Amino acid sequence: MEGPKAPRDPEKMRPYFYILKDKEIFGSKQEDGTGIQFVYESDGRLINSAQIAGNITDQEELALLENVEGFRKLVHSIGISVELDDPRESVEFVFQMYGKKDLYGGGTNLKTKLPGDGMERKIDLSDYTWTEDDDIPGQIKFIFQTPELLGKASVRLYLNDGYDAPKETAEEKIDIRSEEYREMIQRSLMNFGNTCRIQRVIEKARDGKEVTLAYIGGSITQGAGAIPIHTKCYAYQSCQLFQKRFAAQDNVRLIKAGVGGTPSELGMIRFDRDVLRGEEQPDLVVIEFAVNDEGDETKGDCYESLVRKVLNLPWKPAVVLLFSVFANDWNLQERLKPVGYCYDLPMVSIRDAVSPQFQMPKGQGRVLTKNQFFYDMFHPNNMGHTIMADCLQYLFEQCDLRNQCGGETLERQMKAEERLKECMSEPPAIGKSFETVRLLDRKDRYRGAEIDEGGFTAVDRELQSVEMDAELTPVPQFPYNWMYDGTNSDKNYFEMTITCRSLLLVFKDSGEIYTGKAEISVDGGYCMTADPHINNWLHCNAVILFQEEESKKHIVRITIPEEDRNKQFTILGFGYVQ
Repeated sequence: MEGPKAPRDPEKMRPYFYILKDKEIFGSKQEDGTGIQFVYESDGRLINSAQIAGNITDQEELALLENVEGFRKLVHSIGISVELDDPRESVEFVFQMYGKKDLYGGGTNLKTKLPGDGMERKIDLSDYTWTEDDDIPGQIKFIFQTPELLGKASVRLYLNDGYDAPKETAEEKIDIRSEEYREMIQRSLMNFGNTCRIQRVIEKARDGKEVTLAYIGGSITQGAGAIPIHTKCYAYQSCQLFQKRFAAQDNVRLIKAGVGGTPSELGMIRFDRDVLRGEEQPDLVVIEFAVNDEGDETKGDCYESLVRKVLNLPWKPAVVLLFSVFANDWNLQERLKPVGYCYDLPMVSIRDAVSPQFQMPKGQGRVLTKNQFFYDMFHPNNMGHTIMADCLQYLFEQCDLRNQCGGETLERQMKAEERLKECMSEPPAIGKSFETVRLLDRKDRYRGAEIDEGGFTAVDRELQSVEMDAELTPVPQFPYNWMYDGTNSDKNYFEMTITCRSLLLVFKDSGEIYTGKAEISVDGGYCMTADPHINNWLHCNAVILFQEEESKKHIVRITIPEEDRNKQFTILGFGYVQ
């Protein structure tokens, strides 16, 4: 009996590099009963993935990843492997190219179905007929037939003739008990600050009283990159560490209020709704916007306004400033840390912790690689989220040690509050223009505003949704909105007469072709054009319409231009300062 014969022309082993290497994936449940994990590769993410996971430094090859034309020139085939707890389960892999005209519907989809046994399957790019609308590599989707399964995935790109890739290098196991790991965590403590409020929270937890820890920020606080997002994110892990170390019983509650792609310009507007929720009184609030605030129009005024808003709450919660980091070692802590120093707040820098050791040679102080910390160029993976939680816990434990050594007397508490009160009465580090900002939408009205909805009579249900607290089910953002749905072209306006000194508009961004622009005027003069396609993906966008010293009456009119009257535009809400 003869065994199977090798093919006559076996494919040669092509050079390759990883864009995903042993990354955790999780099938978040969809309405159709399947599960899905998105891995976004647009906006420079694919290039960064090649640099971090594939060690690619060749600038020509990296440049080819910017668009579909270059991608096809560089890449011969794609190798994908998925390992699930149950290898009998299957996953569909889709690499979606975005279109020039139709972002989500115009590009080619590279697909294959593979079992969860860890074996690699390949997609040959020459097997596809590519569309004329192909623009850029967009997103990877892992579609699970059974939702809420955990797994690991690797994706590598095999290269066409004439291109090369560096040899794959093995990564050392991360030793979280090592002295190097402890030193890395200790570097995160940028400013110890006035810790009396944190010490009170710790004592309250020890006494068995209910303690609430709140975390507000962008997508990292939402949990992006953590698999699964609700229990592996840094906020959940931080809350659990606090519970384990300080609580007398199960008396520590979590409020998680992170919204992807949004700065403190939006965070200050939604703080009351997403954190306080009408009746909540969080004992400690962690504020994380250090990688989201580049687009903040006020360059820090909104951030400081949010910090002051929290510090001024009558029950005196503790405030911690957390500075996360991107894969290019960038954040805005240099801009924002003067706010922390101004009020002598504890500040924790993830950049200070991890970035220096990324540059260290293996065996000479390096704890982990960027591939072991980051899920993509913007977000940490499970290990990254764990490190963030450990950095926060180090702060809390050092506060506890200081209290045990010095003892927190009533006199010390009073002096600490007196110092903070003095700081709050002095000029701000950057600004406090929006300290009293409030949300106005269909639900939360304002007596000083009269609204003529015009053609904005519909309610948009296709909204950015995020996982709040420890829940896995996403919650729609700004559900009490005003939408122009394209059917009331004879009333293509929304008008509001409002008495206030500052006003922000929150509108819906979208990559869908059926959304259009809106022109905004204030008191009859042109203010701006709100274009959902500038950012071109589904999220909430806050912009300042006017900012003045004194409160007075203004007329704000939002009009759909003639060319977009058959399209949609959604006003999610407003932020106003009386």
